[in-house]
Amino acid sequence: MTIISIIGTGNMSQAIASVAAKGGHSVQQLGQGDLDTAITGEIVVLAVPYPAVSTVIAQRGEQLAGRIVVDITNPLDFETFDSLVVPADSSAAAEIAAALPSSRVLKAFNTNFAGTLGAGSIGALTTTVLIAGDDAAAKAALADVVTSGGLNAIDAGSLKRARELEAVGFLQLTLAANEKVSWTGGFGVVA
Repeated sequence: MTIISIIGTGNMSQAIASVAAKGGHSVQQLGQGDLDTAITGEIVVLAVPYPAVSTVIAQRGEQLAGRIVVDITNPLDFETFDSLVVPADSSAAAEIAAALPSSRVLKAFNTNFAGTLGAGSIGALTTTVLIAGDDAAAKAALADVVTSGGLNAIDAGSLKRARELEAVGFLQLTLAANEKVSWTGGFGVVA
């Protein structure tokens, strides 16, 4: 059993907590009012909007040292929904990794909607979580949480692949926001 701490209490937080619980893992959910509560998880999921990440790191950066930190954000311009707000040669995950040099940062869940995580499927396909990162053991630990919860996990490569994952997440979000796909739909993976 792995202990997962999830910072954030929104739809994605609830969906990830459900997947972890289905797999028999222990989940700690932390909201804005829980700043005095210590992080207990070996894996910490940042289930907050991208603009809130810097505040979370400022408040809890020391507690994240030595832990697996999972970035689920899509760093899009929420005013225009027309671009990513990180440099073209970078990613939100790379920025988080630079701010948390003692953590093992992964990118995952950003290409999934909460509905597909909760349902465990996208149409007839099992929901697949793409995981990018530079630490093989960290990726394996997160993949175990995902697969034990009934979903598929694919190692998407090094943390450099986070940029492409964020582009896919951005595309999926804009399609849903423009009602081209539903919020319970999205991209599936056939392996």
